[in-house]
Amino acid sequence: MLPTYPLLKESDFPALKRGELSTLQVNLGYRCNQQCLHCHVNAGPKRTEEMDEQGIRQVIDFIKKRSITTLDLTGGAPEMNPLFRQLVEQAYALGVHIIDRCNLTILEEADQMDLAEFLAAHDVEVVASLPCYMKENVEQQRGKGVFEQSLAGLRQLNALGYGQADTGLMLKLVYNPQGANLPPAQQQLEIDYKKHLLDEYGIHFNHLLTITNMPIQRFGSTLISKGQFESYMNLLKQSYQSENLQSVMCRTMLSVDWQGYVYDCDFNQMLDMSLADAKDKKVHLSDLMDVDTTGQSIAVADHCYGCTAGQGSSCGGALSD
Repeated sequence: MLPTYPLLKESDFPALKRGELSTLQVNLGYRCNQQCLHCHVNAGPKRTEEMDEQGIRQVIDFIKKRSITTLDLTGGAPEMNPLFRQLVEQAYALGVHIIDRCNLTILEEADQMDLAEFLAAHDVEVVASLPCYMKENVEQQRGKGVFEQSLAGLRQLNALGYGQADTGLMLKLVYNPQGANLPPAQQQLEIDYKKHLLDEYGIHFNHLLTITNMPIQRFGSTLISKGQFESYMNLLKQSYQSENLQSVMCRTMLSVDWQGYVYDCDFNQMLDMSLADAKDKKVHLSDLMDVDTTGQSIAVADHCYGCTAGQGSSCGGALSD
């Protein structure tokens, strides 16, 4: 069992209020073909939790009722949920922008060989994890063989037009730090990534997103085991930038777990932190069908400093240059 994180429960992090809701981020389950060191979800091949057909139906109903413009699918490996494609097809028919948070190696699995074509056919934006452009660093964090499999997945996507100019098929890569430190400047790192991946491997992509590692679940457990948890939290707090508060993802997004329960963000979901106004009572997506969440309080704790430290961090990468 992973340890709890008492330092995250009480916090002096500034109060936040929700803006207009535009994005629904849905965790389709914790099963994954990888088991990465930095994973804040603690996903892996042996996890069995996954959203069922009723949950998929409720997501679609919510999108219709609340005029959601972006559906952000995550996991685990969201594609391993057998209802993934059904959800994508239904959301696509509604004209919703769809994001698939893809680990790239899933594209090389025997039962997913047509996945890239499916994503392209439905104009799905692919946000793909590639924590470094150096093989040894990727495999240290994600496992042996992952780098070559990731390159193979990227080549599949490039061949279909992803990451290419004027195709409209967006391919974004995600960088995570190797350890207990903040990401480097996103803009310069994107330049380095693009040059190295093109020169060495002929790989194209649109943008790089840098995301701060959150001190929860598997990464939090690693910090504790190495005696680095407190120093990492101090780093996040000391690097706090108040201007990032205006752009944090929780202001315009709701996070839904595989059972349909709703949280202010994916990280709060992993800490089982209910919506602030719910007073520790779990709120289900079905409870919010007719509720305007604009102006509601957002549940915050010390891990929120991870989103506001330095250049900031969100599911869309850095919040400032």
